[in-house]
Amino acid sequence: MIDKTPTFTADDFEIVDRKVLHEGIFRYVHYHLKHRLFKGGWTPILSRELVERTSAAGILPYDPILDLVVLIMQFRPGAITSVIKNPHPAKMSPWLIEIVAGVLGKEELPAEVAFREAQEEAGCRVSELYPIHDYFVSPGGSDEYIHLYCGRIDAKGIEGLHGLEEENEDIYAFALPADEAFELMRQGKIKTAPALVALQWLQINRGFLRDFWLKKT
Repeated sequence: MIDKTPTFTADDFEIVDRKVLHEGIFRYVHYHLKHRLFKGGWTPILSRELVERTSAAGILPYDPILDLVVLIMQFRPGAITSVIKNPHPAKMSPWLIEIVAGVLGKEELPAEVAFREAQEEAGCRVSELYPIHDYFVSPGGSDEYIHLYCGRIDAKGIEGLHGLEEENEDIYAFALPADEAFELMRQGKIKTAPALVALQWLQINRGFLRDFWLKKT
């Protein structure tokens, strides 16, 4: 089936016009474009709006000796609307459980961001990274791309408030057994895609990863 999947390249779409509507932390852009169709031929000129933002890196800190993961919690304005519209608002909250993540600085590599953000957001010193995956976060309306890692840490004493004061970050980091994190995921209490992807990856690969890292100690 994979061999039969159509292959498209940059020659198969055309940007007719691109206009920046707003530029702040993110860039809001209006496109006029067209692209080839699976059945052949081209679409008419389409109108699409897109949020353009810098790529990001996320990391799930994991202690393979203690079998603990470190997660964070922080306020996210993107969850406000869902809380307001929910008929049972007490069951919803804009304070979300997440993994550590941050955007790439100019000429900064994803792995460098993962090391830096683990220290800034959770107080974790990462000794080694293992790549999980990279993917488009929401390509229907944004070009955001994220690189995910699992990071080896010593989780003893990891709990408390973190974040950069100059960026008004208010982040609570906490360590918990990996199985408890998987249970939070099963119960639907983790609602952010990078955390879900990273935890599901660890749930599948935990045995391999522990063997791989513990052989080095």
